[in-house]
Amino acid sequence: MSSETHLKEYVTAMIGGQLFGLPILHVQDVFIPERLTRVPLAPPEIAGVLNLRGRIVTLIDMRGRLGLEARDGERQVMAIGVESRGESYGLLIDSIGEVLKLDDAAREPNPINLDPRLARVSAGIHRLEGQLLMVVDVERVLDIDMMKIAA
Repeated sequence: MSSETHLKEYVTAMIGGQLFGLPILHVQDVFIPERLTRVPLAPPEIAGVLNLRGRIVTLIDMRGRLGLEARDGERQVMAIGVESRGESYGLLIDSIGEVLKLDDAAREPNPINLDPRLARVSAGIHRLEGQLLMVVDVERVLDIDMMKIAA
C-alpha cells in the first residue's frame, strides 16, 4: 500500500481564530450567502435559509454552534456547503483556506483539555506548524436541531 492511500483531504476554514478542516468528501461548494431568510423559533445557531441554485439551504452559524462571540458585521461571511440525510446545509465561517492533504495516521484524538464546545464537533486534531487543525465531524455539527428538539 502506498502512503497516498492514508492521505485525506480537508477544506480548511477559520472560525473565531481557530483553524478547522472539513473532510473534502463532505464539501459540496463554497459560497457567499445572499438573501438570507430568518426562520421563526429556530435555535439561535440557525442563521436562516436561502435558495442556492434551486436548493433550499439551511445556514448554521458556526460561531454560534461553537459558543463563540458573534462576528462583527464588517467582514463578508462565507459558507461551506455540505449535505446530510438528503438536506443541504451551509456552515457559516469567517474565512476559507486552502485544501490540505494530511496523513490520517497523524490525526490525534481530541486533547483532554479541549474546550467541550470544540470537542462536541471535533473528530480529532492534526498538529501543523504553529497551530492545531480541528477535524470537523460534519454529522455532529448538523445534529444541532435534533438536540434542541429533543431537549
